[in-house]
Amino acid sequence: MSQETYKVIFMGTPDFAVPGLTALTNDPRFEVATVVTQEDKPVGRKQELSWPAIKKAALELNIPVLQPKKLKDIIDDLKNLEPDFIVVIAYGQILSPAVLSIPKVACINVHASLLPKYRGSACLQAPILNGDDQAGITIMLMEKGLDTGDILKQAAIDLKGNESLEYLHNTLSQIGATMLGDTLIDFAAGKIKPQKQDDAQSSYVKEIDKKDGEIDWQKSAQEIERQVRAYTPWPSAFSYLDGKLFKIIKAQILENSDSSLEIGQIFEQNKNLAIKCGQNALLILELQLEGKKAMDAKSFLAGNKQAIGKILKMVPSSNG
Repeated sequence: MSQETYKVIFMGTPDFAVPGLTALTNDPRFEVATVVTQEDKPVGRKQELSWPAIKKAALELNIPVLQPKKLKDIIDDLKNLEPDFIVVIAYGQILSPAVLSIPKVACINVHASLLPKYRGSACLQAPILNGDDQAGITIMLMEKGLDTGDILKQAAIDLKGNESLEYLHNTLSQIGATMLGDTLIDFAAGKIKPQKQDDAQSSYVKEIDKKDGEIDWQKSAQEIERQVRAYTPWPSAFSYLDGKLFKIIKAQILENSDSSLEIGQIFEQNKNLAIKCGQNALLILELQLEGKKAMDAKSFLAGNKQAIGKILKMVPSSNG
């Protein structure tokens, strides 16, 4: 059996899934028969239809693409392919028992956390927000629960506390892709004993909402700096200055700031832009003001000296 080619149905949607699809397509041990992804969605001010990243990748690799509104609409098509595996990476829908029963070997999920920690959708942001020492990838068997299946293989990376969401996204997607082929082969050959998850150690992370990026300046500079790294580029970490959206793109913690300052107050520190937090302050390196392009903080200061001393608000208001 180890010499045969395994037929795969691949399910995924965003950029995170692309390295996994590419790895399987380039691996002679596998035949990716079709890709299943979400429907095209309107984006931007003009609401133009945009393809999911995995659709673009699949068509470039000459793989057929299915985009059902619901998986039950194509279940007969999937069955007729008679796949050995269904591989899922950030598809965005729960698989029904009917779909889970289709492959001859198994439905396999590549999940961007060290399960059972961080079940759910916002698993890339969670270790940054919580200041974890590690993040990682889990390849697991799928069942009807949300990220509750038996673990086949895991890989961890150490975190230094300065990682961006982009770094974590790119690093873990590549690690998952590198692990995927051998994990499928070893499982099919009976070389991997699936490990049950300890549900008592599990935690769930909800889907991120735009409002999650709103900065509460009562929090410590450490918490807000993590929020900046976890939520850039979306939903971004933001506040309001004179009623205009004020996005913080890059920042550092500034300890022992002036205690006479008000919470959320903008001040100048050695010709740099800083903001008073509930504990310490945030040194701003890069920002974007509503209607403007992103800029470094010194460029902002050069054209907005009047901002010094103003208070950033959690909600838009015209009174500054």
